[in-house]
Amino acid sequence: MIYLDIDLSINLEETSIVIRDFIKTYVENSGCKSIVLGLSGGIDSAVIAQLCSGAIGKKNTKCVFLPDDATPDLDIKHQELFVKKFDLSCEKKDITYLIQNMESKCIVKPNDYALANIKARTRMILLFEYANMNRSLVCGTSNKSEILVGYFTKYGDGGVDIMPIADLYKTQVWELARYLKIPDDLISKPPTAGLSKGQTDEKDLQICYKNLDKILAGLEQKMDIGEIANIVGVKKFDVERVKKMRIRSQHKRRMPLIPKIGIRTPSLDWRSPVQEG
Repeated sequence: MIYLDIDLSINLEETSIVIRDFIKTYVENSGCKSIVLGLSGGIDSAVIAQLCSGAIGKKNTKCVFLPDDATPDLDIKHQELFVKKFDLSCEKKDITYLIQNMESKCIVKPNDYALANIKARTRMILLFEYANMNRSLVCGTSNKSEILVGYFTKYGDGGVDIMPIADLYKTQVWELARYLKIPDDLISKPPTAGLSKGQTDEKDLQICYKNLDKILAGLEQKMDIGEIANIVGVKKFDVERVKKMRIRSQHKRRMPLIPKIGIRTPSLDWRSPVQEG
């Protein structure tokens, strides 16, 4: 088979309906009434907030903003812009002192990488505490690109109850954001996790999302590495590097390994459906 391009187009209306139905059904089946999600001032959390409010209503979409001293000023501005535009409520708490206290209590002084993970895990703890007190589910904001290459913190932003946009590549999230009328200021700025000053996703990943997504989609379709490289306009080395990132981060996408003893084993061959009806 000869591929002329790698198609990432999606039906935006159908996609938004599927995700909203997923959110609504999962919340109802869980016995909860609402969703708690961490706003970041970025595009992924903005899209999630819009989808949640459309699925279960604004009053049941509980947004939380947890900045620290490394949070970009632009993210603070865009979080406020987004909340105001869509008339959402949002709790805000600066966690700088918590991070500093945690850093001082660590067994070994953390480097920048370890400290970034501490920040993500601290936010996870606060989101789940807030969810516990509001009988809510914690909604993740990770996209397919991040998940496939392991660009998230295990038991941090990866520690959630549901991930509604986890089957959408980053470039598809941008498309959906435009369809949902998210402010262009949020869509056009360089994506950042906001965990350290001057950090951007594409700088960390050493590749732009446009190319990363096409490489991942090519791997998803089991295309030849050379063909993917030719279509995307990158070296075979770049495709192989992305493939290795996906392989090495498998542990992040699974529950801890369990030895098989019973007839059916959790996460192995006893998998509960996430959606019924």
